[in-house]
Amino acid sequence: MEQTRCRWADPASELYTAYHDQEWGRPEHNDQKLYEMLILEGFQAGLSWLTILKKREAFRRAFDNFDPATVAGYGTEKTEALMSDPGIVRNRRKIEAAVQNAKVFLAIQKEFGSFDSYLWGFTGGQVIRNTDDLVRASTPLSDRISADLRRRGMKFVGTVIVYSFLQAVGVVNDHETTCWCYPT
Repeated sequence: MEQTRCRWADPASELYTAYHDQEWGRPEHNDQKLYEMLILEGFQAGLSWLTILKKREAFRRAFDNFDPATVAGYGTEKTEALMSDPGIVRNRRKIEAAVQNAKVFLAIQKEFGSFDSYLWGFTGGQVIRNTDDLVRASTPLSDRISADLRRRGMKFVGTVIVYSFLQAVGVVNDHETTCWCYPT
């Protein structure tokens, strides 16, 4: 018997269903994974998430497995190499944002001990569980985090991108109430 999933998790796509079943909405506390998801959400802007999932392994290879300390050190030569990499989304502004965001990410780690502490501090370490099936693009929480990240110097972290990030890393659990992943 087929499990009921959120409507967006196209059952015809193994990538979507695996991402939905194994990652999306599950609380993440690993800083490197948090950086990866923040950057991938920024690259997704204007594109489908499936496009990003299909290119995910190429992104990991191209961005040194999303090690923020390594990415923060990228210079012009590496940016140009990334611009010529057909495996990733070749958008100069998004690539430059990934480098800038790595620098800010490291500063946040230094200030808070970890990016995880910073991020989860906005909710007191608690998952926000939505109990309705409304589709949201942003919330006051994503507005606050977005504003703070931008104030610190991050790019491609508007409130819609941040809300998608919060959903992806489980700060917000937006699984539909009929989905088998919805917490009971």
